Amino acid sequence: MKIIDLRRAYHQQICQGIIRVKQAVKKDIEYPNFADCGNVSSVKIAIGITRRLNYVPNKETISEQTAGGIFEKTTCDFLENSFTLLHHLRPGRWHYATTQTAISGFNQYEHLAYLEDIIKKDKTLSAALGGDYIVKPDIVVGRYPVEDDEMNKEGEIIGKDDAIANLTPFRLANNKNGHMILHASISCKWTIRSDRSQNTRTEALNLIRNRKGHLPHIVAVTAEPLPTRIATLALGTGDIDCVYHFALPELKDTIEEMKNQDLLEPLLAMIEGKRLRDISDLPFDLAI
Repeated sequence: MKIIDLRRAYHQQICQGIIRVKQAVKKDIEYPNFADCGNVSSVKIAIGITRRLNYVPNKETISEQTAGGIFEKTTCDFLENSFTLLHHLRPGRWHYATTQTAISGFNQYEHLAYLEDIIKKDKTLSAALGGDYIVKPDIVVGRYPVEDDEMNKEGEIIGKDDAIANLTPFRLANNKNGHMILHASISCKWTIRSDRSQNTRTEALNLIRNRKGHLPHIVAVTAEPLPTRIATLALGTGDIDCVYHFALPELKDTIEEMKNQDLLEPLLAMIEGKRLRDISDLPFDLAI
């Protein structure tokens, strides 16, 4: 099995489970449900992407909430399967979830559960500080702490009575609650609107500011066809590591075929500026 095979299967699942052909109410056009029917370029790009993915038209209805949930699950499965192929490069016991797992269940953020409990009990404090400390990412990747016996498998590295390395959460012996270490927080956006991109940035800043210890990978995955809307999330540095498109080569080829420089230039700027990558890049970046 190769990453490209998993990518094809990922797209097949998205085409079958999420993408639907919709009919514009006031216009005599049909368009994929990840396009904005009010934007001609968005519709053209989405159609070009579906053509390159060999999409078979499906007019069954699907709600935005259902589509978003399937997108999260399908993306999580792709990451788990592809990251497993890289196990020899990034060994360890890993956990993948899309169940809106609160970050307070991970080692770097376990103190937030105590803080939230105090804030809930004190209305004055709640009004002053707010209650948006506990982020619940769309997808989390966690790493389990390691037992000393596993670390000493190829030769003794540390003894149980050694009075050193007693604070690192990597050792299960130090991790009283057995909490995993949050390795990655992944936001999934089937489409992007300005308000949604700001929510993603707010969550990212929470992860950065409120951690105690290692900062997890903070990324976003989207199927948004318009580069200008992707840019609202991808441009800038300091909060999100990178944005990953579910079909970046197909997006780029479609816009090049359209010969639309106003769309191609910002797309290339994001790619060359290391702010936008393909979904196939993500498992390798998680191995860093």
